[in-house]
Amino acid sequence: MYKFNSTIFMPSVLTLIGIPGLESVQCWIGIPFCAVYIFALFGNSLLLVIIKSDPRLHEPMYLFLAMLGVTDIALSACILPKMLGIFWFRMPKIYFDACLFQMWLIHTLQCIESGILLAMALDRYVAICHPLRHATIFTHRLLTQIGVGVTLRATLLSAPCLILIKCRLKYYRTTVVSHSYCEHMAIVKLAAEDVQINKIYGLFVAFSILGFDIIFIILSYIQIFIAVFTLPQKEARLRAFNTCIAHICVFLEFYLLGFFSFFTHRFGFHIPPYVHILLSNLYLLVPPLLNPIVYGVKTKQIRDRVSKIFHSKDLS
Repeated sequence: MYKFNSTIFMPSVLTLIGIPGLESVQCWIGIPFCAVYIFALFGNSLLLVIIKSDPRLHEPMYLFLAMLGVTDIALSACILPKMLGIFWFRMPKIYFDACLFQMWLIHTLQCIESGILLAMALDRYVAICHPLRHATIFTHRLLTQIGVGVTLRATLLSAPCLILIKCRLKYYRTTVVSHSYCEHMAIVKLAAEDVQINKIYGLFVAFSILGFDIIFIILSYIQIFIAVFTLPQKEARLRAFNTCIAHICVFLEFYLLGFFSFFTHRFGFHIPPYVHILLSNLYLLVPPLLNPIVYGVKTKQIRDRVSKIFHSKDLS
């Protein structure tokens, strides 16, 4: 690390300050964050065990749910341990390359989750609008291809963010990151050089992936609602609609939190910094917590399996 004219050349270590303005109470903020982390790990792990152990749940809808659970576990694990280290153990230092890797991992996992949600919407569209063709379309081979394709798309589109920072930004005004994790714009704002291309590419990735996915999800559900309301029997309409409620809740939770955090972070100039940081944290931590709860409550097969597990423990 070298300093030139009050700038720092290629820093090797950065400092994450946590939540600016709330440093004195971060140890208390860490308690609910830790609880969210534990419940998210437990809920998603339980979901994976249930889906793996029950052959009746080896259907596309549940296998996509398993992919979502793995992504949520990875997303929580790459954020919370370091964040709790800042809050509780005064360990704000992080290697520059490790910070970039965390940033890339967060964006990649977010993009993967968005792609899985799109695949789940398409699965429900085929299951409700073309039920006789569902088994022949959504084969295990197609599920594997979707999983690989979603992962490659996220990996390749997120990689240039990392490369642009590493190769183009050499001089930094400070090494103190006003955030609780390595967020893309928080790192870019440290640079003393022109960062316009980094900002533009960040916006491009956000809108090309999330925007593309949400448009097709909305179109899928418009077709689903049209098909549901044209069913002749009321019971059939209710049954078809109930299979989509959990998916709709997860879609709304993920995208509403995401866009609200995105727009307040970039255009909410009069909002206190700690509000931005808390919203960003909630966007990354709430979906892994709520997803297994939503599917556990609204999906009968999973709900019955969970009750059977805990009922058998009570009997023993």
